[in-house]
Amino acid sequence: AGGGKAGKRERGRSRLRRERQESDNSVPDHSSLGYRVVMSPSRRFIASASVLLTATLMLAGCASSPNGAEPDSSGSGTPGDSGSGAPAVDDLDLDAAWVDDGRAVALVTQGSSTCIPTAAEVEANGQTVTVQLDEGDPAQACTADLTARASVVSLPEGVDPTKDVELLVTLGELTGDTGLDGNAKLTGVPGEPTDYLPSAGWFDDDWLVLLTWGSSTCLPIVDSIEASGNAGTITFVTEDRPCTMDMVPRATVIEFGELADDADDAGVPFVLTLVGDNLDASIEVLEG
Repeated sequence: AGGGKAGKRERGRSRLRRERQESDNSVPDHSSLGYRVVMSPSRRFIASASVLLTATLMLAGCASSPNGAEPDSSGSGTPGDSGSGAPAVDDLDLDAAWVDDGRAVALVTQGSSTCIPTAAEVEANGQTVTVQLDEGDPAQACTADLTARASVVSLPEGVDPTKDVELLVTLGELTGDTGLDGNAKLTGVPGEPTDYLPSAGWFDDDWLVLLTWGSSTCLPIVDSIEASGNAGTITFVTEDRPCTMDMVPRATVIEFGELADDADDAGVPFVLTLVGDNLDASIEVLEG
């Protein structure tokens, strides 16, 4: 398993910053579900957000490979297999976070912010969970940005979120694996109904996935983000708009700019406060 948020610090920070730089010129604007907020440099922390708001039960995956790799042309149907019997290549850029009190995980991949993969098949063998992500209709139109986006996957019955979990994931021609440390604070039981409460989990240092529940056509819009020590506040835009009456999970990928190392190492939970758009709550960000 991954060794916790602090253990992933240097690997995750350099990779995610590199991907953010590559996609800066193509990040969608505020109205197209993604934007970056930079707070005043006079604050103790500079907080920025690259926010992907997704209703994973309603949106299908993008046809392009999330890390820009071309599909294998061998026709073998095995990711990375040249037809010589070589094993599949671990080429899917993948992270994961605990959400929904351990009933589900958020799988973070790189790709279009408007074409979010969905879980087509999920199976468990003990604490090893195999997930097939669906890229959706190849003919659908997707934005050409490259951003971190999250797919919410409910865990099968029998998986114990208090113990380490290994995740084996396939997305189109790509495969990857990652792990989550067990968390004794998780009391949700996979396979049982959700409580529809907001939740959030770290998937790398300074990066988290926020899970909220609501209409698939009225996704949360982040207005501002602030952070200080082991606390953060996300304020959402509150506005009247026509919304469908469905109730779906909406995953938001958020980056806080370089939270202090000593705050992370102090062992004090990071508390996230949500304000506005009927999402008001205070939640402890889950470690994994």
